This record gives sequence, C-alpha cells and structure tokens, in this order.
Amino acid sequence: MKQKASSMIWSIVFVAVCSYIGFMVLIFLLQPRFIYFPERDFYETPDKAGLSYETVSFKAADGVNLSGWFIPAGKPRGVVLFCHGNAGNISHRLDSILIFHHLGLSTFIFDYRGYGASEGKPTEAGTYLDAEAAWRYLTEERDLPPTGIILFGRSLGGAIAARIAQDHKPEALIVESTFTSVPDIAADIYPFLPVRLLSRFDYNAGEYIGRVACPVLVIHSTGDDIIPFAHGRRLFEAAKEPKQFLEIAGTHNDGFVTSAKSYKEGLDAFISKHLGAKTSR
Repeated sequence: MKQKASSMIWSIVFVAVCSYIGFMVLIFLLQPRFIYFPERDFYETPDKAGLSYETVSFKAADGVNLSGWFIPAGKPRGVVLFCHGNAGNISHRLDSILIFHHLGLSTFIFDYRGYGASEGKPTEAGTYLDAEAAWRYLTEERDLPPTGIILFGRSLGGAIAARIAQDHKPEALIVESTFTSVPDIAADIYPFLPVRLLSRFDYNAGEYIGRVACPVLVIHSTGDDIIPFAHGRRLFEAAKEPKQFLEIAGTHNDGFVTSAKSYKEGLDAFISKHLGAKTSR
C-alpha cells in the first residue's frame, strides 16, 4: 500500500515537473507574441484632425522598407522623433501627434518593421535599426540639426528611443510609461518562472538611459496598470543630469489623456527649457 502511494506521489511530481518545463519551453518559444502586437490597417490619418502631413518611405540599414508620417508645425520649435509602443501602428497615435502639434512641434512618427505599411517582421535588433533609419532620415535626408530633435518613446518605444539617444546627440529625450528592461518586467509578472534566463528580449532602457548625454524627461503614471510606477522612478534614477520627472495619473494607455492639463504643461515646461521660447496658445 505504501509502495503504491509513493509511486503515485512520484507520478504526480513527474507530471508537475514536466508541465512546468513544458510551460517554460512554451514561454520561450512564444515570446515574440507577448512582445509585439502589430496591426497593418490604419485607423485614421492626420488630415482627419485637420493636420497636413507627408507619407514618408525610407529604408533600414538591412534593406527593409519602412513607412512613416511627417507632420509639420507652423514655425516649429523643433521636431519630435516618435517611437511608439508595441501595439497597433502610427495611426493609433493621433492624440499624441495633436499634443505635439499644439506645442509647436513637427512630428516624425514611423512604424517598425511588421507594423502598418512597413515591411518585414518585428525583432528587437530590427526595431533598433528602424529607429536608427528614422534618425538618419531626419538628419540626412531632411538635413535637420540634431539640436532641434527630441526623441520621444512611449512604453516599448521608450527603450528604443533611449537606445538611439545613447548613440547620438538629440536636444532631449522623453521616455513615457517605459519599463527598465523586458527581463525586469517579466520577473514582475511571472515571479514563479526563471524569466531572466528564459528571456530572448532585453530592451534594457535602464542601461541605455544611463548613457544618454542630453536632457531627459521621464513620465510615468502612479496608476499604470501594465508597467509599475517603480520602473519609471528607476529609469529617472539611472539618467544623468539634467533630468526631470513628470508624475501623472491614469492607466498605462490613457495617462496622458487622464492627466491632460498637467501632462501638456509638464511637456511644455521641459521643451521650453531646452528648445526655446514658450508656445503661445
């Protein structure tokens, strides 16, 4: 009887161990599906909000054809190079484009490979190449000075923007609702798994931001339901001076809307300090 019970226990343990290992293998193989949520179809275009814009085609260093929009502002204070988050495409960021437009900034927003009209399939290395190509488009093809460019990244895009900012000299970097790294946020979500060993992605925003030489603004919501507020604070701590932190309210996806007044005022104050005169409204 005891032998039978012992055999049953070991069978249960064996099944549990196999299930755990199987789940880890699944997590390892399916990671891209947890990171990227691209959409091909456009939701709306800037002209719907009364903004003129130019559809831009450019190429990454590995030959992938990319697409974006350049939305000019009248007498612009500078240009925002917009690195969006991991879902949708550029057409889902019109609210943010309008904010920058009202602050007197032109915007160049582009889609990573596999998103919108951009070719290919997203990868971590690929997204860095895509952002690098967007930087080259502004500084080489449009011949804009780096001192007039603000790199802006939201969520996943914050890590990508910080990566580009560490390699170049933009006027400023703005990182919003961003994690310190993929392994860090994965460890928060799956504390029962050895995610740091399993992770195929890095997106180490904490490391990148520590190497950035330009002024940095970190924006994060206390109510962020996807990326804990502590990640934003750690990014701020890792950044060099001069730096500022803007605390907002709301969820991960609507914080900039929920905190619209303080959000816009905070952006304007930071931009005014580093790009010149305050925008008149």
